[in-house]
Amino acid sequence: MAPRKDLQDIEVDQCDFMFVHEEIVQKVMKVMPEDGQLSDLAEFFKIFGDSTRIKILYALSQSEMCVCDITNLLQMGQSAISHQLRVLKQMRLVKSRRDGKTVFYSLADGHIETILAQGMEHIDE
Repeated sequence: MAPRKDLQDIEVDQCDFMFVHEEIVQKVMKVMPEDGQLSDLAEFFKIFGDSTRIKILYALSQSEMCVCDITNLLQMGQSAISHQLRVLKQMRLVKSRRDGKTVFYSLADGHIETILAQGMEHIDE
């Protein structure tokens, strides 16, 4: 993994003079999602900003698990895991199914596994 740079060490190029490329701006504007959609997307990605939730998602990408399994795996309290699973379920990233008295959790769909895999690929470059 490449060493991380602090934000103050990263240079950002700026235009030497102000000139708007109208045709480019118009082209992008036509396909730009509405603010509400972009806000929802930002909220979606915020979920991935918590290491406990990432651990849970990664674990569930390997196998369906119950709260007790996840608690044991991550060495965390059941209430903390249950809280994070509730957040993940509200964002439709995980789903649950009941088998008797046990509730099993799994990823809601293949998109979540793809996002995790692409994220890992990106940080491993």
